[in-house]
Amino acid sequence: MVVTPTSSPLSAATAQPGQAPLASSQGLELRRENGQREVFCGLTSIVWLHRRMPDAFFLVVGSRTCAHLVQSAAGVMIFAEPRFGTAILGERDLAGLADANDELDRLVADLLQRRPEIRTLFLVGSCPSEVIKLDLAKAAERLTHSHRGRVRVLNYSGSGIETTFTQGEDNALLALLPLMPASDEEQLLIVGTLADAVEDRFMALFGRMGVPLVRSLPPRRSTDLPPVGKGTRVLLAQPFLSGTARALVHRGASLVEAPYPFGVEGSRDWMAAAAAAFGIGAEPVAAVLDPLVERGRRALAPHRDKLAGKRLFLLPDSQMEIPLARFLSRECGMELVEVGVPYLDRQLMAADLALLPAGTRICEGQDVELQLERVRAERPDLVVCGLGLANPLEAEGFATKWSIELVFSPIHGCDQAGDLAELFARPLSRRALLSFA
Repeated sequence: MVVTPTSSPLSAATAQPGQAPLASSQGLELRRENGQREVFCGLTSIVWLHRRMPDAFFLVVGSRTCAHLVQSAAGVMIFAEPRFGTAILGERDLAGLADANDELDRLVADLLQRRPEIRTLFLVGSCPSEVIKLDLAKAAERLTHSHRGRVRVLNYSGSGIETTFTQGEDNALLALLPLMPASDEEQLLIVGTLADAVEDRFMALFGRMGVPLVRSLPPRRSTDLPPVGKGTRVLLAQPFLSGTARALVHRGASLVEAPYPFGVEGSRDWMAAAAAAFGIGAEPVAAVLDPLVERGRRALAPHRDKLAGKRLFLLPDSQMEIPLARFLSRECGMELVEVGVPYLDRQLMAADLALLPAGTRICEGQDVELQLERVRAERPDLVVCGLGLANPLEAEGFATKWSIELVFSPIHGCDQAGDLAELFARPLSRRALLSFA
């Protein structure tokens, strides 16, 4: 073993290809598929989590493929000393000729000696570590005891067997949740990783509206965990945190139901719902948000001119597809051909589902060959998909947008609405230029 830097489950499908939709809700066409998937595994979430908590380190216990995946997704050079790495399981580990736990203990000791600033160490499970039944939960307990007072060691699964692209963050937050202290103090808890500048902006806006106390999860320091209890109102900033949301509610918190803060409409309703949860009236909310809404709509206008009337197909990848579809249809005038999601959490998506156009086709899960057949049959103007499908579709003449870019970019809030729309307008402009050439 060597080190290199580097929610809900799908519902079981019961319909056969070509059958009628499985269900309908609010005028939407809902389907389920179960087959080969084309998504990143949950290891990819390390890319934004390690930036969020600079005193934490994410140690993947996996293969060289795991190391290459995280390194490539992060775009960080090895000599930059990133806050993640891979304990590579070699042939001796996989064959049982070496004690993987002894090797892991040795590597962790070496890592902590070289990186004394680490306060929280995450052991991240992968497909290889789970296949050989390496118990990282017990390893985390053992290492926490061995390095007591120096670092706390937690574990979660980022395995492609267990998770899809963004579920890694959900599992990481679930690992932190037992360490959160109990308190019934009145507070708003924003849950989900945001860019620091975007979060600061939201904090300031909530303060101006009169929200008494605002905290965030994950925190900027892994050891500075917010409390949770009956006075906590949970406001999800990301739509892929089903397990975390339910665990916080189990601890006594209440969930604020709102659309997600993508675009002008979603961002305004998201902030207004949080204010209403604290009994703040419409007048102070409008005083703060109306100027932002006006600026956001002006920023959207030139991109709407490029996007209006264009046909959009979203393949399942990030779990952000439904709120993005709501934004692109209502605020940018795009026509939704199909909206694919890795799994459909009706409770967390209720507000956005209610705002989708009647008749929108939503597909939970994926049979990639069937979905690609529908893409080719429908010939949409833009396909939102993962990196593994983007290049082949581009070669077939489709304009594509990488869904992974939407997770890495600061797209939340009214101030970012224009930038968010531009991310979708850009591939259409590029395709038009290539066609002209």
